[in-house]
This record gives sequence, structure tokens and C-alpha cells, in this order.
Amino acid sequence: LPPLRSRRRESKRIRVSCKVNAEYGAVKNLPTDQGRAQGKGAAAPSNALALLGTQDTKDAPREGTSNAIIPAPLMLPKAPESAVPGKNTTVLSIPGSSDRFSTSALMERLPSRWPKPVWHAPWKNYRVISGHLGWVRSIAFDPGNEWFCTGSADRTIKIWDLASGTLKLTLTGHIEQVRGLAVSQRHTYLFSAGDDKQVKCWDLEQNKVIRSYHGHLSGVYCLALHPTIDVLLTGGRDSVCRVWDIRTKAHVSALTGHDNTVCSVFARPTDPQVVTGSHDTTIKFWDLVAGKTMCTLTHHKKSVRAMALHPKEKSFASASADNIKKWSLPKGEFLHNMLSQQKTILNAMAVNEDGVLATAGDNGSMWFWDWKSGHNFQQEQTIVQPGSLESEACIYALSYDNSGSRLV
Repeated sequence: LPPLRSRRRESKRIRVSCKVNAEYGAVKNLPTDQGRAQGKGAAAPSNALALLGTQDTKDAPREGTSNAIIPAPLMLPKAPESAVPGKNTTVLSIPGSSDRFSTSALMERLPSRWPKPVWHAPWKNYRVISGHLGWVRSIAFDPGNEWFCTGSADRTIKIWDLASGTLKLTLTGHIEQVRGLAVSQRHTYLFSAGDDKQVKCWDLEQNKVIRSYHGHLSGVYCLALHPTIDVLLTGGRDSVCRVWDIRTKAHVSALTGHDNTVCSVFARPTDPQVVTGSHDTTIKFWDLVAGKTMCTLTHHKKSVRAMALHPKEKSFASASADNIKKWSLPKGEFLHNMLSQQKTILNAMAVNEDGVLATAGDNGSMWFWDWKSGHNFQQEQTIVQPGSLESEACIYALSYDNSGSRLV
């Protein structure tokens, strides 16, 4: 018996020749006059119908009276240059073959580099809490994971027990809807912002307002606390993100540069410490010390109404009506789009440590995505509260609790 290697080589040769005969047997041996006419491109005018091919087969008419159909040479795609060592990725180019003959049978398939979706358990609605008299516009969780607070268009802030869902407290003081909430991790403070241009600091030991931050010229749409320093960030309809000292109420700086409402903001410990998204479709990275823009991302075509920073990875996602995009930090390099489109205005998004991204839209849809691959693995539709219009199914706010296992 011949050695194993030569047997394999012979087997592969027979396999390839069988495939070549099966695919190209009909056009392998063309008549000599057709082959010559194809090769030389004789200047004889002809009624020949040339199939699509290279440009020189479509040139000047040729002499002769032949009515034959001449298959033109096919322009085959180039094989990928980065061939895997030890793999045969040769493409056989057979002159005279037409479009319907493909060499895919002869090409080695390169494995896809796109990450496979990770399986996540399906999410299920287990409780509906009602108590607000208006749209719920904002949610924030207690660092101890015992309660959460909601701000509403009925101008109140309500504090709920996380385990039982019972109402613990109602705070009144705003004169317009409450659009932003944040709970401090280092102090017993709750911060709120609303359409009444006011930013308030509540002391949760006394349950009353102890500071107000004045300076916004219009409604305040978003609010975030810096994770390491006592600084508060607010963005509003005056196109400015303002930086406040929590303790002194001092207006530290105004981050100006957006052309429209600043509707989403988050802060991180290292540069860029502040990231804002706006109705002008851009995302800006800010140098907090200099008070200037470090970088502007202009990939979105619609308002960037929501952003979510991944709790572990150095990356974040931004949501717009056109797409959900993922970015790396600190440079802001575009990574990829999520693989589906929700086709609605997205108002809120959140991501947990397990890599489950949740996005919620104007039409009441809530989609769950795998963070790594961008695969949409679950779609939910809210049911409107009894007595409400169908158009009021919109979801304005969502947030994970600190364990990442409950979504409100």
C-alpha cells in the first residue's frame, strides 16, 4: 500500500476533478473557432450575444455572421489573502464559465470571528406597582439594595420597598415633572432634577430638601453623580451640562458645546470622566478639569436619548431611534451596532454584570440583548394601565438593582 500522505493527496485530487467535471463539464472544451474569437477578440461584426463578463468582451462589434451565444470569461472574486496555514484556499478560474457556475464548492470556509451569543435566562414580569398619578420618568436604586425611588410627571418622588413593592415615602417639592434621580453612595443624599429648572438635594435622614442648585435656564433632563468626587452633573434643554459641588452648591463649570438638549449623561472615575448624549445626535467626551470637549462621536443620525455604561468592561452603549451602538472607552472607538433594530424612539437602557442589555421604547416594547454579540434574545410588550390610552404604553425609565437580577 502507498503511504498515508500520498493516498490522501490522490483522494483529494480525485475529489476535486469530480467537482470540476460536475460543475464545468458543459463548458470545459469549447469549439476552437469560439475559443479563438474569445481569446483574440477579432474585429468581425457579429450578431453574437455575449454573456456578462470583462469589459473587453463588451467592446467594438466583430465581423462574421455567427449567431452563436458566446459565454464571456467570468470575473471570479479573489480568495482571501490571509490564508490559514496548511489550508488550500485556491480558486480555480475556468475560462468560459458563466455566472451560474460557482467555485464555492472548492473554497475552504474560514470560521467567523463574530462572537457567538451567550445564552441568558428569559426575563419574566412578576409584579406591577401602581401609585403615581402621572408618567414615571426616572428610577434610582439605594446603594444598599433595600429600596428604590421613582420620579413622576405628578411632581412627586416616591420611595418603594424593593422586596415587597410597598410604598414607604412620598416626597413633594418640585412644581414640574421629575426627570432625573440619583442616590449618593457616600452620603444619605438623594438628588432630583425636573422640568421646573430646579436641581434639589434631599437629606434622607430628615426627608426634606437641604440644598437647591440654581443655574439652568430651562428644564433639566438628566442627572448623574461622579463615582469618586463630590460632584453632581446635570444636563438640560439649555444644551449645557453643568457641574456642581454637592456640599457648597457652587456651580463649578458649564460644559458647553452641544447644539441641542442634553438628554443623557454618565460619569466615570477616569478620563473621559463625563460623557453626554444630546438631541443634536452627537456624544461628547469631556475633560472635567479643563471643562473642554475631548472627543465628539457623530455616528448616530437621531437623538441620543439614553446611554448605558457597562459595570465591568471599558465600554458603553448608546441608544437612538436609528440604532443601538457599542463603543470602547477611553478612546470612544466604534465597536459594532446591535444586530436588530427596535424601530422606535428609545428612551432608556441599562446593562447588568451578566451582559444583559435592556432597552425600552416609545411603543411600549422592551428588548433584551446579549452585550457581547449584539443578539436580541427576548422581546416584551407592556400592557397599558387600565383606563389609559394605547399610546401611553411608552416606557420612560428602567434600571437594574445592584445585584443585576431585578429590572424595574
